[in-house]
Amino acid sequence: MSKLKKILFWIVSVYLLIIVLLYFFQHKIIFQPEKLSLNYQYRFDHDFEEFFITAEDNLKLNGLHFKTKNPKGVILYFHGNRGSLKRWGKVATFFVEKQYDVVIMDYRGYGKNHGTITEQLLYSDAQLFYNYAKNQYSEDKIIIYGRSLGTGIATKIAAQNQPGNLVLETPFSSMEDATSYWVPIFPVNALLKFKFPSDQFIKSVTCNITIYHGTKDRVVPFSSGEKLFKSIISSQKNMIVIEGGAHNNLNEFELYQSTINSVLSTF
Repeated sequence: MSKLKKILFWIVSVYLLIIVLLYFFQHKIIFQPEKLSLNYQYRFDHDFEEFFITAEDNLKLNGLHFKTKNPKGVILYFHGNRGSLKRWGKVATFFVEKQYDVVIMDYRGYGKNHGTITEQLLYSDAQLFYNYAKNQYSEDKIIIYGRSLGTGIATKIAAQNQPGNLVLETPFSSMEDATSYWVPIFPVNALLKFKFPSDQFIKSVTCNITIYHGTKDRVVPFSSGEKLFKSIISSQKNMIVIEGGAHNNLNEFELYQSTINSVLSTF
């Protein structure tokens, strides 16, 4: 075998190996949960109730319900791909201080939850928590808020219900679009088991939609958020661009802080 053929052989072999690894280990790349024992005691600065909802397959799903006096509405929060309610409950208290109740769930395999994630199960589980909120609040007072990975779930739930508001922080147009940014030379569409086609779901959303995205986001590219915004059919839309904002620090910027109150109150 000539030297050139050997080089080509190894290049192709490594390329195919990476494809195999991406296919079989994408679940661990996309979902990075923190595990908690069932007797773990959450501690936050605001009053909350811990609860469990039984899914269609009898899996118990853990959630937190923060309550405040005379709430302006309720935020149904879908968190990012890392951590558990131990972390995201602290993020939720930001909205409690603005006089909103907050309902937040952990996904399958996260925190106190068992089970294996599939895209369809994520959607059906999330709908159960929407129903939980809808049973206690007027639907037009429900604000669906998605962060990063959670934006794909939030958009789907907003599309199949009638909430008062949808807020997406660092969203992607689709998982394929976001992943292609990182591995542009691989057949991402054929490899991905998780599609999260937010650009399709968002066309059916009828409430007001606000997108927050930073120009220096190195996890979900700003271009993907822009693409999602352009796919919105409704005129009830707004994209707030945080110049210099990264993936996990948008709430530190003055533009986010000065707009979030009005964004949340838009019904």
